[in-house]
Amino acid sequence: MKITDFSLYPVAPRWLFLKLETDEGICGWGEPIVEGRAATVKAAVEELSYYFLGKDPRKIEDLWQTFFRAGFYRGGPEHMSAISGIDQALWDIKGKYYNAPIYDLLGGSCRDKLKVYRWIGGDRPDDVAAQAVESYEQGYKALKMNATEELHYIDSFKKVQAVSDRIAAIRQALGYDMDIAVDFHGRVHKSMAKVLAKELEQYHLMFIEEPVLAENIEALRDIANVTSTPIATGERMFSRWDFKRILTAGYVDIVQPDLSHAGGISECKKIANMAEAFDVALAPHCPLGPIALASCVQIDTCCPNAFIQEQSLGIHYNKGGELYEYLKEPSVFQYKEGFVDIPQGPGLGIEINEERIREAAVEGHNWKNPVWRNYDGTIAEW
Repeated sequence: MKITDFSLYPVAPRWLFLKLETDEGICGWGEPIVEGRAATVKAAVEELSYYFLGKDPRKIEDLWQTFFRAGFYRGGPEHMSAISGIDQALWDIKGKYYNAPIYDLLGGSCRDKLKVYRWIGGDRPDDVAAQAVESYEQGYKALKMNATEELHYIDSFKKVQAVSDRIAAIRQALGYDMDIAVDFHGRVHKSMAKVLAKELEQYHLMFIEEPVLAENIEALRDIANVTSTPIATGERMFSRWDFKRILTAGYVDIVQPDLSHAGGISECKKIANMAEAFDVALAPHCPLGPIALASCVQIDTCCPNAFIQEQSLGIHYNKGGELYEYLKEPSVFQYKEGFVDIPQGPGLGIEINEERIREAAVEGHNWKNPVWRNYDGTIAEW
């Protein structure tokens, strides 16, 4: 079997889909994307096609190593996201070839179902208690929200108190029947992250996410010293070598590789296994589309340290396109009492609505994240 062709489809709200075709008629789908850099990742996949066209798609490890090592310069979000989407599509082909889910080819299922959480609150979180109650009534047992709007290096405690008040409102409404994760989103600098983490300790959160940026990872030591709340990070780390540093440092409780950024299914399975050896939990990052989510679920199914999965249904980014829109059978991601069933279909376990994708790709998208500024005009982290 040989790879004969590929197609790339930028589709709303901010996704990029890849289709690989073979001479045996088996096709695979992947989602190579960096949010806000779709055109760059598209170009990276086109460059990497030099290494995969005409090759056997079943030789995934050899192809992955070629994508990564054949170029003298390697790594970073665009390169690794391009590899990620290709890798997902290769695994989709392999699963379909053997008529088995990908997780069966990776050792088989170790669970009966998978817990998911829902996003609430938007970029500038507001009205979160009402949204939390609505989520609970829909069956969710866990949610995640952004902590705050922009914060300067040192900022007013008024902003910290506002975060505390929002979470207090959720606890008052639902008590501990709802698990809460709070995403610092890399918006918070080290000094304010310590203040915020200490203030939120009283609410017994499920975890705090990305309390500082990946490039400031040494600051996790100081944050871990002021809170017992589990610390999660990893969405802006792109290979097992990035994760090696945080695991050996010992200050992270949950790793969050993104299967569309951190080398795809092949690399994230290795990251998950590394984390298990350090007694660290897995919760893949996935505010993306259905192919990325399907890839995450395949990994979660065969990794015992996976405890919850992010998913983008109803997320504030999904304007112009929703999670189910590009699937022929959306029920594969039907959430029941806050859980999703383990998929049984071959490959990624989803059936893509290619006609709808082609229609959406005509318009495409040029999504960019907002550019925020602090009160004094300096650029702020989003």
